[in-house]
Amino acid sequence: MLALANHQVLRDSPGSCSYSVYLGRKLLLFFLTMHGLGAFALITMGVIWRKFNVAAKVVHPHIRQEIARSGTALLPMFLFLALALGFLIVGQTVSTLARVGAGDYLGTMMVIVVVRELGPLLTAMLVLARVGSANVIELGTARALGEVEALEALGIDPVHYLIMPRVIGMALGVFSLSIYLIIGALTSGYLFAFFQGAPMTPGDYFHQIADALGWLDFALLALKTLAFGFLIAVVTCYNGLAQPLRLEDVSRVAVRAVTQGIILCVTLDAFFIILYAIT
Repeated sequence: MLALANHQVLRDSPGSCSYSVYLGRKLLLFFLTMHGLGAFALITMGVIWRKFNVAAKVVHPHIRQEIARSGTALLPMFLFLALALGFLIVGQTVSTLARVGAGDYLGTMMVIVVVRELGPLLTAMLVLARVGSANVIELGTARALGEVEALEALGIDPVHYLIMPRVIGMALGVFSLSIYLIIGALTSGYLFAFFQGAPMTPGDYFHQIADALGWLDFALLALKTLAFGFLIAVVTCYNGLAQPLRLEDVSRVAVRAVTQGIILCVTLDAFFIILYAIT
């Protein structure tokens, strides 16, 4: 509670003419936020590890519901996005490389741009905006109305009942939607290039992509997408549940949670870029 109070004091402190005081306040707030997020992530992982099968008849339906909300419910939008992404970006890249005689680099380009970077990161951003913001609003409203305290009074662990299903559902949802987005974008991209008259058969196109893919790409793709989903869920649930809120604060906290999620996802993506470079 002291850390949460410090958060509020730092945010509500009056402005100062000194840039050093302002930067110091922001830096301290950043470290307090990272400390709170790290502690909340560790608590969540501990609950998942110890209580996954506890009250399974109650919690597991919630997990399936969250998987449907973070994955199945968003599938039509992602299929449309994959089609648009293939037409707008992938198809033009395929057509341009084929026309300038650089078709041999096509597979490597598609793996780097679509499989490694664009597919997972774009999926994470959309799930954050669509489902992550809903998490903050739902949990923040429940906290403001005293529903979380009511669960604790009944002996129900809020992290086990409210957070664990969202974390698991969002991690699996981001992973699945990334696969659909990548496959759809690569396929629709070739169709667009084919209609433009690109001199490349479907066999050559997919053969180049298969040759450019390695076991490390599959392993890091799975790890990255699951990490994106876990990170988004932790950030949004932390902002909605771990801090005492009033109803009028919920919308402001939702904006802050989405901003934090974007920054952390981009930072995590930069870490994976370095990991790709050194392996």
